[in-house]
Amino acid sequence: MYRFLGKKEPLKIYKTQSKSLKKISAVASQLPKLLLTNQVQKTIDALDKNDFSVQKIIKLNSKDEINLAMSQISFIAHAYIWGDSKPRQVLPEVISKPWVDLSNYLGRPPILSYASYCLDNWYKINPKKPITLDNVALINNFLGGVDEDWFVTIHVCIEDAAGDAIEAAKKLSTMNRNNSLKDFLDELKKIKKSLKNVNTIFSKMPEKCDPYVYYHRVRPYIFGTKDNPDLKKGLIYENQFDNKPQFFRGETGAQSSIIPFLDGALGIYHSNDNLKHYLNEMRDYMPPKHRKMIEDVEKKSQAKNLIHKSKTLTHEYNLCLEEIRKFRAKHLEYAASYIHKQAQMNSDVGTGGSTVRGTGGTPFMKYLKKHRDETHNQKI
Repeated sequence: MYRFLGKKEPLKIYKTQSKSLKKISAVASQLPKLLLTNQVQKTIDALDKNDFSVQKIIKLNSKDEINLAMSQISFIAHAYIWGDSKPRQVLPEVISKPWVDLSNYLGRPPILSYASYCLDNWYKINPKKPITLDNVALINNFLGGVDEDWFVTIHVCIEDAAGDAIEAAKKLSTMNRNNSLKDFLDELKKIKKSLKNVNTIFSKMPEKCDPYVYYHRVRPYIFGTKDNPDLKKGLIYENQFDNKPQFFRGETGAQSSIIPFLDGALGIYHSNDNLKHYLNEMRDYMPPKHRKMIEDVEKKSQAKNLIHKSKTLTHEYNLCLEEIRKFRAKHLEYAASYIHKQAQMNSDVGTGGSTVRGTGGTPFMKYLKKHRDETHNQKI
């Protein structure tokens, strides 16, 4: 089945016996307490450079354990970089080497990306029940608490709810003139129904994630090093990349594959400018398999041209685009209340970082408005 969130739960505990993996797990599980007491940097600086070795699971080709290690080391690294009054500009070898090793294996940069923050960072409280907001919890946290958990579990449930839309969009992208009107209609209806569920889940964000808490307690830990005014010289990964500073984008919902995949299948195009370039750049942070799924559907889908010839299909097609527009409009609304509005307030509590740019380093308000409007304008 085509989907971006695995049906199987991510691994919570390493199966391979290793002192290094035990240390990684121990530090990751203690992050909320270490951040609270300003002990993250001291804890990491006291380690031996080989204490977080991941070579054993890489040699075993243990993919579930590799995903767990990538998530945990990403959380530890970001806590180290952003967990003090000023960001650290050098990441110690004990973190930088395993992070680079894992990223090379996984085919994406050594930075906390959406895959490690969301897709590989959840479990079901009751394994026998489905993925719902009252049955999903996080494996890794920064500070922890209701707001941080809710922010991420909302995205986990969105990924799950979008599964039917992704499957239907894949089928739609393979259709041609030999397919019947009913074939097209069935898949469009599945996409619409699935996206309605997505938008219902997305609308629940304010119920347990407060904008003030998000801006000051959740957002600061997921920033990247590219286009970040607080790390203008980038981040040095000690004894990696010839000790030259590196610049990578931070974790952002733009690294989710759902909307780019649906855009590709439904023939929604965005004008060629810096913002489109940024979206294409976000694909480098996706799992390579997901990236290829998007590229394939963009190349193969003839759906929009074929749907254009039928009034019945164009109506259903436009309803699908309306659900995507609603999603983008809601995202814009949240960006205004969770980031833009918070940035206008004086506060001594924490920092939300850049107020004009999102966690990925893009001028987010302009970007979100543009893509919301382009979606609406491409209705048939």
